[in-house]
Amino acid sequence: MRQVQLLHTIMQNMHLDLRKLDLNLLLVFNALYHQRSVTAAAHELALSPSALSHALARLRQALGDELFVRLDNQMQPTLRAEQIASTVSAALAQLSAGLSLNQRFAPTSSQRNFVISASDYTAFVILPRLISRMQQVAPQITLRIINTSQKLALDELAAGHIDFALGYDEERTPLPAGLEEFDWLQDDYVAIASQQHPQIKRKLTLKTYLQARHVVVTPWNESRGVIDYVLDGMALQRQVAVQLPNVLVAPFIIASSELIMTLPRHAAMTLAQAAGIAIYPAPFAIPPYTLKVYSHSKYARSDAHLWLRRLMMEVAPGS
Repeated sequence: MRQVQLLHTIMQNMHLDLRKLDLNLLLVFNALYHQRSVTAAAHELALSPSALSHALARLRQALGDELFVRLDNQMQPTLRAEQIASTVSAALAQLSAGLSLNQRFAPTSSQRNFVISASDYTAFVILPRLISRMQQVAPQITLRIINTSQKLALDELAAGHIDFALGYDEERTPLPAGLEEFDWLQDDYVAIASQQHPQIKRKLTLKTYLQARHVVVTPWNESRGVIDYVLDGMALQRQVAVQLPNVLVAPFIIASSELIMTLPRHAAMTLAQAAGIAIYPAPFAIPPYTLKVYSHSKYARSDAHLWLRRLMMEVAPGS
């Protein structure tokens, strides 16, 4: 009996708190949490910066916390804001989905904004095809591509902060409950080197590969990758000379040096158009590179998500 009374009291207090809170302020919180800028959040909500600042003041008063403080020209969330961010985002996403159940998604007229997590490497190779096709069939839809601190943005997916995450998992880690994946494309690994590389004639040999020094891209500051694990299995090791956080500068480093880089073929072919590099088959067997698309089951069955998933499969290289 005491437990029932306690639960009743908690529910009463929760409803009283909600009665004091203008639920529109949650939209302000969500926009500011993701944008980290009053001006950008105001633009997202079609408000003036002044109106958003006033709304933030009301939200601070209602929740009894500063929520966001200005640091390095950004509005950084407080601990309290971090604690409630995923709850607010998930609640807004569920509310939006519930209210739009009877509204069919019409890509030709929709102004929906999709948020996709991708490394610059993934975005560089794949997204131009997707965006080009999207401009033809859904010209008013917008894409927001973000980087995350995680290799796979699983927390952001579960919280509804992003719609899809692009990535690869060479360790094939089991997914947490509620998350789904599908293979977008599969590619083989190749090596790139300068067209004038003095040690490579017509063919890149394993001996030359191991004697050379290498460029690697480590967007999440990881110390090792799939190539290193394959070489471990052969009791071999490569010499890393340069580690980069992104791929865009890599071909220019390769073209002007004697360094070598190993990467999927589609990326190599695209990069070869920008710099004087040559492409060689990898001199040892490497499991294929598989780019995956991750989503959360809470949102994956919506018309909008299913439409974008079909479009992604349509523009995948080799499809």
